[in-house]
Amino acid sequence: MNKPVKQKTHSFMGNVVMILFAQITVKILGMVYRMVITNIDGFGDLGNGLYNAGFQVFTVLLAVSAVGIPNAIAKMVSERAALGDYRAAHRIFKTALKLFTCVGFAGTAILFIGSDFIAIHILNMNGAQYVMRAIAPSVFFVCIISVISGYFQGLNDMRATSFAQMIEQVFKCGLTILLVVLTVGTMPVAMQHATRFTMLYVVDPTKNTPSEIMAAWANMASSLSTITAVIFLAIFYSKRRKALAEDIRNSVDSGFKPSTKGLIKMILMLSVPISLASIITSINRVVDLATITRSLEAAFSAEIPANIIGFVKDGPITGTAIPHPTAEQLNRAASALSGRLAKSDTLYNMPLALNLSFATVLVPHIAGALAKGDTAEASSKTSYSFLISILIILPCAISFITLSMPLYKIIYPNASAGYDLLSIMAVALIFSALTQTLTGALQGIGKVFVPAISILAGCICKIILNLLLVRIPAINIYGAAISSIVCQFVAFLVNFTVLTKHIPLKITLIKYVIKPLIAAVVMGCAAAAVYGMCSAAFGGGYINNLVSTLISLGVSAIIYVALIIVLRVMNKDDIQLLPGGTRLYSILVKLKLYK
Repeated sequence: MNKPVKQKTHSFMGNVVMILFAQITVKILGMVYRMVITNIDGFGDLGNGLYNAGFQVFTVLLAVSAVGIPNAIAKMVSERAALGDYRAAHRIFKTALKLFTCVGFAGTAILFIGSDFIAIHILNMNGAQYVMRAIAPSVFFVCIISVISGYFQGLNDMRATSFAQMIEQVFKCGLTILLVVLTVGTMPVAMQHATRFTMLYVVDPTKNTPSEIMAAWANMASSLSTITAVIFLAIFYSKRRKALAEDIRNSVDSGFKPSTKGLIKMILMLSVPISLASIITSINRVVDLATITRSLEAAFSAEIPANIIGFVKDGPITGTAIPHPTAEQLNRAASALSGRLAKSDTLYNMPLALNLSFATVLVPHIAGALAKGDTAEASSKTSYSFLISILIILPCAISFITLSMPLYKIIYPNASAGYDLLSIMAVALIFSALTQTLTGALQGIGKVFVPAISILAGCICKIILNLLLVRIPAINIYGAAISSIVCQFVAFLVNFTVLTKHIPLKITLIKYVIKPLIAAVVMGCAAAAVYGMCSAAFGGGYINNLVSTLISLGVSAIIYVALIIVLRVMNKDDIQLLPGGTRLYSILVKLKLYK
């Protein structure tokens, strides 16, 4: 029997770096367009609130229809590829593509048709329906993207996923800014009479465009950009058809020959449980949003405080609070405060994107290792990924706590309120990132229901705390941030407990917690001190704040890396696993920092 000619594969850390680069690019571009549109006159916190509301509903359908696909397909394909059965791997891909094309179309239809009911009766946020209609086509296209990406992930080729993400985000960034800018100075004609299928506009520079329309056009860019990603992946696949066909011709018969119906059942039985954690998380965000808006309305039913009344009337407001506000004023105030909390997502998701690379690559690597009976390799990759996640996430969280105000002044110069919410969310970020890595490991070993159970437990705690804390006027929106910490901690605890019972992780308290925490805290103190000195020397203003922040981040990063080396957080093997790690270790030895 001829030996299969394998598709080009990449090392564990090579794949991590590829996904890492893509995620950094995606999140930087995402930060750019969110920064630009938030500072456009008329968008602000209210536009953010509506934009976020529509997007959260979209993620529910996306979680149901697409989120579990890449990891499920990657796991099934990697298991066949590890045994040399590329024919079965390709059959899995073709069956999944047909299945989820239908699922994606159904998801798009549901979101588009049900947008009015969801916005008004579930979210209690009138105006979000326009955003949902604009983003609805994305559900269909993302399903296709997910299947193709999952197939190549299973073959240990992360280029399809990485390049598709970057291309999609480049178009999304440019189109979002362009469409929102073009919307400024336009007014819908008889907006209240417009159907879900039509919306006529007239240009009127003297009037402000409603925030809901600006938010809708911002999400229309998402739908258009997913089309470009599908086109790219179609080209990517077609260029590799010859090599794929050769592998299939020389494929080893592993005995994997279920019927089409049986294969569909297998795909669903794996993708649905993997998706379940994302489904619960997405539903929780919608429920979270609904409880937040209603609880905020309850908190401010007697009076809307002076610091948020600018959200409920046109133009600047002088005076104090609004006593006995109307239902519309309460709704818009609640929507805007939700938008203020959503602004932290731009920075919050950045380190999560970096960490996602390990969670993504862990699934096929662990599945492939276990398919060959190599438990030691699965344990080693999981322990190492957990360590790197800690080393990535701790300095990010500490930086958000110490530099939240200057960071907001850079990103949202015209809408910088709410920076203190980022400081609170930074604590939740630590547990969220570690849960992300643990989820990838659990999915790799086949414990696909555990992440769903863990996040469900966390979400229940969050909803209860929302209802208790957000209703208190003195706490209001800060209650939602506090409940996020509890939610992520509970999810982390459940995942970690289960994983350690199935994989013998080599995790010690000193190496994985104490030393990294010391390095991060010292770094945070240095960042605050350097920023304070630079601000005193340079003075105020946008440019001066930008320079002061960049200097403090640069100095604190150097201090953090130096402390990681001095404290010996990483041993020889840990360092050599890094990209260019062998050369880096030899340099450290020459500097007598390592033996």
